[in-house]
Amino acid sequence: MAKRQSGMVLNFVAWLTGVLVSLAVGFGLTDGVLYVKWIPLVVTQVAGWIVVITTLVSVVLAIIQK
Repeated sequence: MAKRQSGMVLNFVAWLTGVLVSLAVGFGLTDGVLYVKWIPLVVTQVAGWIVVITTLVSVVLAIIQK
């Protein structure tokens, strides 16, 4: 039973890390701090907003599912 709980904790930590990294990258793209060479800034900003929105939607869906 303890092994199952430790697996659940590890899964949660990995999920939370993914959410935080996704938000950091998304907001970095929207702010122009992160950019992709040879791609216009407006395209990377739109991509950043897509990352932020889809990450937030996935968080809400994960909470609803539980």
